[in-house]
Amino acid sequence: MSSTTTLQKAGDPSGNSGDTQPSDGLKAGLKNRHLSMIAIGGVIGAGLFVGSGGGIAKAGPAILISYLLVGAMVVFVMRMLGEMAAASPNSGSFSAYADRALGRWAGFSIGWLYWFFWVVVLAVEATAGAKILEGWVPAVPQWGWALIVMVVLTITNLGSVSSYGEFEFWFAGIKVVAIGAFVIVGMLAVFGVLPGSDNPGAGFAHLTDAGGFMPNGWGSILTGVLMVVFSFMGSEIVTLAAGESEDPRRAVTKATNSVIWRIGVFYLGSIFIVLTLLPWNDKSIVEKGSYVAALDSIGIAHAGQIMNVIVLTAVLSCLNSGMYTASRMAFSLGERGDAPKVFAKVNKKGVPTAAILGSVVFGFAAVYFNYTSPDTVFSFLLNSSGAIALFVWLVICLTQLRMRKILVREAPEKLTVKMWLFPYLTWATAAMITFVLGYMVYDKDNRETVMLSLLVAAVVLVIGVVRDVRRKAAARA
Repeated sequence: MSSTTTLQKAGDPSGNSGDTQPSDGLKAGLKNRHLSMIAIGGVIGAGLFVGSGGGIAKAGPAILISYLLVGAMVVFVMRMLGEMAAASPNSGSFSAYADRALGRWAGFSIGWLYWFFWVVVLAVEATAGAKILEGWVPAVPQWGWALIVMVVLTITNLGSVSSYGEFEFWFAGIKVVAIGAFVIVGMLAVFGVLPGSDNPGAGFAHLTDAGGFMPNGWGSILTGVLMVVFSFMGSEIVTLAAGESEDPRRAVTKATNSVIWRIGVFYLGSIFIVLTLLPWNDKSIVEKGSYVAALDSIGIAHAGQIMNVIVLTAVLSCLNSGMYTASRMAFSLGERGDAPKVFAKVNKKGVPTAAILGSVVFGFAAVYFNYTSPDTVFSFLLNSSGAIALFVWLVICLTQLRMRKILVREAPEKLTVKMWLFPYLTWATAAMITFVLGYMVYDKDNRETVMLSLLVAAVVLVIGVVRDVRRKAAARA
């Protein structure tokens, strides 16, 4: 039975007939501890460790407001998605919900765009991991490491969903422990009570002692938003994975309720520590990276190598989740007849082999182009997928507006998680996302990314609408 058919059953908008076994052929191989760590690790990408220095250099301490604004936006989007996912756990997540609430064209379009985003991410993360590994073992060329990493994680995902869950559990665990330790040690150093610290411990003085809290004006906050928004992509993965868990509704509810503290601690908390350990205009923040610079200021030996290990873990985690996420979206699209039917087939272990291999093949092609045509083909792939995260969040908002009415009408007892201040906060979130997209068009550094992403989205949308029209015409014939 397809996801869409199940979703449209009268009185049961749930994608599952029960909480312990998906009805679509996938196996409930993810344990609650896997889901908990996937939820936590989903908001900690390599972008947090690598890209935060640039944001600090642009906005100064006011980058905290940028993180707060984007963090709030993600919390609201996750609450909306959690409302729908708790009522209807589904491997297609927001794509399946858009299919039901907005139309087949919407589910098709956002599903394929999301798949495209993650297969391009595979190439980006494989290359980033390969650079670190080549630095440790230069005898193996960078492309060789990229190939090795892709092959190993492909085999892992092909094994079973529990293999993915176990790898992600440990990858995410390392990230969580690392950031937790950084926040605790950093806070002690900030107040000058860390034994052996080289940092004098200025308390909160660095937040204002180099030109004030907002040294580059209000506009820098918006610039900061554009620089940090994409590091939050991945928080929605838990709603796709929930469909293969032992207790999907409980897992989604727990993940949705915990997203506030996760963003608060991991993003705002860690960036706050960096800004209180060093003046925002310290050159080492950009040259070494914000976390390495902060650790160096304390006097932590081999800070650069320690951070390389953590970044590599984040990269492998993102790569692992990217393969999983792209394959499950392809699987869901195949089930609904919006992708080759072979993508909807699973092996005896409940693994959608064809969907995984199809996604990985495109990922390998993107890696190839990254080395052979970095300034042409790969640059196009990268830029044309850059704004898709915002498209996904906007569609989630619009879908939830319609899906709430469907759930209230057909199965109100399944509304165990509800969006706050509905519909006003949903509309406000959609407006904020639209504003960010508009500001990207205005900002010359992001204009190409958003325009190419809109071009690709328009092409996919046209295909989706044409398919929908033909499907309806065939049904009437």
